[in-house]
Amino acid sequence: MKTLTIKLTGPLQSYGNEATFSRRTSYHYPSKSAVIGLIAAALGYRRGDLRIKRLNELKMAVRIDQPGRTLTDFQTIEYNQKNGKRSLSYRDYLQDAVFVVAVAGEDQQIKLIETALHHPKFQLFLGRRANVPAGLLVTQVFDEENPAVVLRQYEWQAAKWYQRQQRQPKYIAEIIADADLAKANLTTFVKDNVGSFSQDHRWHSYRTIISMDVELENRQYHGQDTSHDIMANLEG
Repeated sequence: MKTLTIKLTGPLQSYGNEATFSRRTSYHYPSKSAVIGLIAAALGYRRGDLRIKRLNELKMAVRIDQPGRTLTDFQTIEYNQKNGKRSLSYRDYLQDAVFVVAVAGEDQQIKLIETALHHPKFQLFLGRRANVPAGLLVTQVFDEENPAVVLRQYEWQAAKWYQRQQRQPKYIAEIIADADLAKANLTTFVKDNVGSFSQDHRWHSYRTIISMDVELENRQYHGQDTSHDIMANLEG
């Protein structure tokens, strides 16, 4: 078993956790279905390909290196040209976010996925078709079968301007992982295992996840810690 890391960054990303016509929100991190969709597109799997469902067996963890900001796009959609009927739609995006996804599988499978991500058969996008990656994907393979362990040790991938902005020697990042990858007191169910990407009958099933924090070194920090306790100063 090996683990492949994929850096996901772009002007806009969106990972839907609610898909109604009038409102489409986003998780604050890449969903497993979105990552599987990215990999499936790279491999050249079409929506009805049965091999897509088997990609659910990949173990996955995501680290939020740069949360970004939520951007809401307001759209007016004309769905009946004959009578001019229109509908309003709000769609949320993550702006300037950076994530590191780690997926683990059999050695040959991971090698195949990494090669495909750099030579994709279909267009790659980050959650929605219009959200293209910011250039070539940055990937790396590790001889470690646990993605959560890899992300605990992997160098912080946020933009340099964001790292400088933190003004601290350490940064606390959140990791969201499959529940069996680490011990945790609290688990949560999310509906992002792929059942089918078919446009006629798209559906997902639940998986169990955990959330944990990891302390990362800020290589852009070169000064003294500027944080201070004003109450402690008054007491002195």
